[in-house]
Amino acid sequence: MNLNEIINDPTASLIDVRTKGEFETDNVAGSTNIPLDTLTERLDDFKSLSEKGPIVVFCLSGGRSGSAKAWLEAQGVKNVHNGGGYADVKIHKL
Repeated sequence: MNLNEIINDPTASLIDVRTKGEFETDNVAGSTNIPLDTLTERLDDFKSLSEKGPIVVFCLSGGRSGSAKAWLEAQGVKNVHNGGGYADVKIHKL
């Protein structure tokens, strides 16, 4: 399954790891904002989401989402994908 298919999978969770202010300025329809600096306190949420389907993390350019993906996987969260920048995810989201 390629990233475009994953983004549009009805079971996928689209998680924007940018700051609240960045998210409020522009975001992907249907995405949830969980800023990178709050991941540790939301770990159980990510574990629950991963049981339902793929998780696509994204940010402005892909750097923070790369860090989020690596950290989540190190904590045992499965099926995490780096969507890169939110503009890329937005283009692919149907």
